[in-house]
Amino acid sequence: MNLHEYQGKEILASHGVRVQRGIVANNPAEAVAAAKQLTAETGTGWHVIKAQIHAGGRGKGGGVKLAKNLQQVEEIAEQIIGMNLITPQTPPTGKRVHKVLIAEDVYYPGESETSEFYMSVLLNRGKARNMIMYSTEGGMDIEEVAEHTPHLIFTEEIDPAVGLQAFQARRIAFNLGLSGNAFKEMTQFVASLYKAYIDSDASMFEINPVLKTSDNKIMAVDAKVVLDDNALYRQKKYSDMRDIREENPIEVEAKEVGLNYVDLDGTVGCMVNGAGLAMATMDLIKYAGYEPANFLDVGGTADAKRVETAFRIILRDENVKAILINIFGGIVRCDRVAQGVVDAYKNMGDTIKVPIIVRLQGTNADIAKELIDNSGMPILSAVEFQEAADQVKAALS
Repeated sequence: MNLHEYQGKEILASHGVRVQRGIVANNPAEAVAAAKQLTAETGTGWHVIKAQIHAGGRGKGGGVKLAKNLQQVEEIAEQIIGMNLITPQTPPTGKRVHKVLIAEDVYYPGESETSEFYMSVLLNRGKARNMIMYSTEGGMDIEEVAEHTPHLIFTEEIDPAVGLQAFQARRIAFNLGLSGNAFKEMTQFVASLYKAYIDSDASMFEINPVLKTSDNKIMAVDAKVVLDDNALYRQKKYSDMRDIREENPIEVEAKEVGLNYVDLDGTVGCMVNGAGLAMATMDLIKYAGYEPANFLDVGGTADAKRVETAFRIILRDENVKAILINIFGGIVRCDRVAQGVVDAYKNMGDTIKVPIIVRLQGTNADIAKELIDNSGMPILSAVEFQEAADQVKAALS
């Protein structure tokens, strides 16, 4: 589950991480009120207006701007709220901005130059350990840093048996070239950041930039946070932070009816039971020369109602030109699935305007094929993987 910047900062602040303070606004009037309140609380004279969407690169798309007075706060908020913000991490049409974060200016003059760093905490799946990735090149896309100056990216792996150790936090501060109070603040920052990551059951915390201010304080200026959906049952206080307006509406609908659905960019819809078979089916489609339009796991109960629901969700995607149903009859019998497909097709009438290819293997697969073939419905049946791929190719050629 993705969070907005202001929500991620709330989690960080609750764990003792110093953050750039800000107030959320839903319209220009609220933005001005937030700016006045922020000035009273922090003394900031300038304000940063930040679009709140689930995507990075907002500054490049015009979603982060500096206001030097209250009139500019109102004008910029009016420009940003309601716009379709296009960044490298949004769909081509962009994402609509519903709210902005009015933040304090933290790049004030002082005894030393400001410095920006990159830092993230995430899981290294290859080594089954959490790791802290960091760089002196903050404020830049980490992908560009990795491509052009990979020697400037450091990692610190955390032993799950003992957790983050003090010497590791000190090593991070040293590699970032810090000393004095900034060194001390960074070690505390790292420890608190890692605790926030663990306590919230996150799958990623990305802070870009981490700022060393002119008076040698360390703070999070941005926060990109992803929480593990599978742990939300024990993170009730965070589950309410979900903003479904930022999510794919088809995926939201599928989740509400208990279907595992991920929207993709292809033209062949997939309906499969089991994640492994779903991945293999997507490979099958690619080998046939096409791209999958979705990942959809109907689970073990592929009855008529569930199949019909899956059909309707797949067909919400206008790019779908064919649907491949690939079911292994282990927990559920193939003949029940076949009957479910036929009944769903009859119930939906003329709604289905694309070819349907059904491959059923396992318990009662022969009966299932006979049901499909004798249904009188324009449904193509297959037995082998390659046969299903050939049916898809023939249907779309």
